[in-house]
Amino acid sequence: MKPPAGSTSALSVRRWWRSAGFAWAGVRYAWQTQANFRVEVGLGLLACSLCWALRVSPAPVLLCCALVLSLELLNTAAEALTDLVSPEWHPQAKIAKDAAAGAVLIASFVSVLVGVAVFTPPLLALALSARP
Repeated sequence: MKPPAGSTSALSVRRWWRSAGFAWAGVRYAWQTQANFRVEVGLGLLACSLCWALRVSPAPVLLCCALVLSLELLNTAAEALTDLVSPEWHPQAKIAKDAAAGAVLIASFVSVLVGVAVFTPPLLALALSARP
């Protein structure tokens, strides 16, 4: 059976590129408007550089970075949508915004704990090897 005229396959490269363009526009918007997103990107780059310098596996750090940045993007989307549907202050709108921000906070806190677990052993070994 043929798809309806004008539709494109979900496997279409053209459709994928178009969708990726929309997604990248969201990332650009967050970069341009959200200071926390820029700080989180910078800290993520710092953590990845530390992985390289200490020769530790970057997998847990990359996963934490992806989680925090993804949740920050969802938080930005939740704030924009909440502002659209509720331009005036409303207690339910506050709950939506606070809960989305809370998700970023929890992911950030756990990411710090992962960073401590990943970086403490090599940093201690480096410090102990540098002692006279």
